[in-house]
Amino acid sequence: MDLYANMSSLQQLAGEAKQSPITIRKVNGHFHTPYSFSAFNDMQQVMEMAEKESVDVIGINDFYTTDGYDEFATLAYRYRKFPLFNIEFMGLLKEEQEAGIRVNDPGNPGRTYLSGKGLDYPVSLKGDSLEKLKSVRGESDRQMREMVEKASAHLVILDPDLALDYDEILRYHTNGMVRERHIARVIRLKVFSKYKDEVSRNQLLYKIYGQRKPVADINNPAAVEGEIRSMLLKSGGIAFVKEDPKAFPDIREVVRIILDAGGIPCYPVLLDDKDGNYTEFEANREVLYNKLTALNIHSLELIPGRNRIEHLVPFVEYFHERGCVITFGTEHNTPAMDPLTVSTANAPLDEYLLKVSYEGACIIAAHQFRRCKGETGFVNAEGKVTADRNELIQLGNLVIEKFTG
Repeated sequence: MDLYANMSSLQQLAGEAKQSPITIRKVNGHFHTPYSFSAFNDMQQVMEMAEKESVDVIGINDFYTTDGYDEFATLAYRYRKFPLFNIEFMGLLKEEQEAGIRVNDPGNPGRTYLSGKGLDYPVSLKGDSLEKLKSVRGESDRQMREMVEKASAHLVILDPDLALDYDEILRYHTNGMVRERHIARVIRLKVFSKYKDEVSRNQLLYKIYGQRKPVADINNPAAVEGEIRSMLLKSGGIAFVKEDPKAFPDIREVVRIILDAGGIPCYPVLLDDKDGNYTEFEANREVLYNKLTALNIHSLELIPGRNRIEHLVPFVEYFHERGCVITFGTEHNTPAMDPLTVSTANAPLDEYLLKVSYEGACIIAAHQFRRCKGETGFVNAEGKVTADRNELIQLGNLVIEKFTG
């Protein structure tokens, strides 16, 4: 599908863009779908929520996969919601790991989440980068299969009807990829299907947790699934399986995969936790900026729902003034169904944050459009910024306007 088939040539559109006024639109640049794990039942639900909440620009952001792109593109075209084609990885900064420095995984020093923004569509990854992606995905699948086996061996001792089967989970509960949250969901479904009252459910969960008392509200499925995952599948749990180091490539390799896929390497920022603390990697803005630019990372994204606005605004100002592309999202990678509209932990996005968010989306939209037309986007093949931000904002705004209109 050529999403831009009905648009003018790049040269004509670029000229027209300079005269086109910019209207700030609502953006959600990062959410997960059932192609990895998601609160959404299906992609249609995403579009219906975007329609209801007037979110005009939406960005798929699944782990390790672009399998959802075709369905996403088709529905985005039908609903006139501009699609941002993204992906997410887990990698490693080895120097930080050895030094005990936490990056953007607060429980694992050195472990680093990294997104790719504005990938080519259709996807055209090949060569070493394709093989590396397959290897990382294969290692993740291996770990999940072993985790299912360990969880099942534990559960059948308590009740044979709780047996788990990896292929069954893959076929009936996923869109092609098993994650920890899928396993936790299937366990909850099996427990709730056979045990109908709160007392018997809590009694069984007590045994499943290794004689540890359940704390989650038994009437809150999302909370129960989160507790199952924490008690059974995470470090210290009976079914925990340690990741093989092969599952975490060096971040420089991840950057290469993203660039080869036509995307913009993007660092997901944790920022303040519930106590207002930052990880060591993010504590000093100047140091963080220098480290990211040295890695050819010129884009940042935040999930403002976990940050307070008084922390978010000064952070965004610092990086925005230095030319970074900044986008916001909601993730939706837990069972909890939150609005698609982005807000901070303690306030709605203000006018400044909405403007920054939309400008970031415009740059990614222009990057996608230019790449589709055979031109260089925001960054070149080596990850260097080669385009003028303001020109991309103007172009991306017009591309979004024509697509959504």
